[in-house]
Amino acid sequence: MGLTYARVTVTPYGGAMKFTQEFLVVTGATDSVIPQSKLHAMGVEPEGRMRYEMADGRKVLLQYAAAKFEVMGRIAYGKVVFGPDGIEPHLGVTILESAALRVNPVSKKLEKLTAGLMKAIIAR
Repeated sequence: MGLTYARVTVTPYGGAMKFTQEFLVVTGATDSVIPQSKLHAMGVEPEGRMRYEMADGRKVLLQYAAAKFEVMGRIAYGKVVFGPDGIEPHLGVTILESAALRVNPVSKKLEKLTAGLMKAIIAR
């Protein structure tokens, strides 16, 4: 399919500093990742830990914090994972879905959906 990149701005929850860079869009990843040194430089403190399964099958415990993501003029909130230094920033599927964005496999670009998906059960 090829690689898809998107310009993303991340602001830690309750923070003022921003991190803007091209992120690799990874539809096989749940959460988004930034090198831990970049997050520490922004003053981001970990809020928790979660076990993640890596592409090679290893399971690792990684720290995360809450953040605001801006992609293609849309805003979404979610976890930012403290990745190892040197890792390329990754944009995961939860932010894509929250921002109503999808990957076009032909153009290898992100596209805005005309509507977000919402299914609700309404009690009568």
